[in-house]
Amino acid sequence: MPKIDIGALTEVSSSTYPEPFRSRVAGRFRKALGDAGGLTQFGVRLTRLTPGTQSSVRHWHASEDEFVYVLEGTLTLITDAGRQSLSAGECAAFPAGVPDAHHLVNESGRDALYLEIGTRASADLVTYPDDDLMVRRSAKDAAYTHKSGAPYEL
Repeated sequence: MPKIDIGALTEVSSSTYPEPFRSRVAGRFRKALGDAGGLTQFGVRLTRLTPGTQSSVRHWHASEDEFVYVLEGTLTLITDAGRQSLSAGECAAFPAGVPDAHHLVNESGRDALYLEIGTRASADLVTYPDDDLMVRRSAKDAAYTHKSGAPYEL
């Protein structure tokens, strides 16, 4: 596979979260490096978080490993154990099935840039312990629901 021209890739700021969660990630911008390279087993994204933005709603995956590596700036990693600072050259890993909810928050005054790498499981259950939100994903679709199972209106 030839070199990927990162500068030519579109930076996407959209989110599939229903409101009120979508607005939490409004300052998150991603480039799908793995898709550009034709990867199918795992995803790689170059992600930019603007000040005051979070990477996601705090969550954990039943079936997908996740890994982040900070390239520029400083981010706050929030897990069940508390808060940790992650700066350029530092990383964190989140094994599938470990119920340790996590997300990154940019509490600094400048943009932060990091790599997100994760499994592309055909099915997954994503748990959001701080919010009334769950995602059940199959090979065919994904459904955002309340913890009761009632669907969110998208």
